[in-house]
Amino acid sequence: MTSDPKQSGDAGRTTGARQTADPRQAADARFAEALAETGARDPRDYYRDRLRELKRTSPDGYAEGVAYYQNTLVPSIATGEADPLVAWRDYGLLLARLTAPGRAVAVDATGRSLPFEPPGDASDMVLHLPERARDRPVLVSLPPVPTPAQLATHQWLVAGARALAAQTPSME
Repeated sequence: MTSDPKQSGDAGRTTGARQTADPRQAADARFAEALAETGARDPRDYYRDRLRELKRTSPDGYAEGVAYYQNTLVPSIATGEADPLVAWRDYGLLLARLTAPGRAVAVDATGRSLPFEPPGDASDMVLHLPERARDRPVLVSLPPVPTPAQLATHQWLVAGARALAAQTPSME
């Protein structure tokens, strides 16, 4: 899902000052620029893990996730139609829904959760809460610097730790 954003060609779509014939390269370049500008976390490795899990547990869900990546995510970012950070977060929400039916919540800096409403706030942690109580919540996105309350929420709900630790979770 990644490529070298430094490669460019003469024909193709424009992303800022870059041109490339490969939509993936254009999308990767736009995403890299957005990450650098905002300090946001790169969720791609985490989402690849979600896809691997879907491949194992839900071949239909995996196929839908791959098709969305190829037909919607990459083209929308490459053409400039979508904000790269929002598009990747929405992809994470899709993967979470494909993993388990449920609902998305935003956890603010104080640890308070509210139903997630697009476009959301970059300072919120976004979780997908499965309908089945025995299924663990799925991390969708983290702010660049999670607050202690967000870290505690992640440790307790996502990681399942019953003793809180002061480590930052990884989206990578």
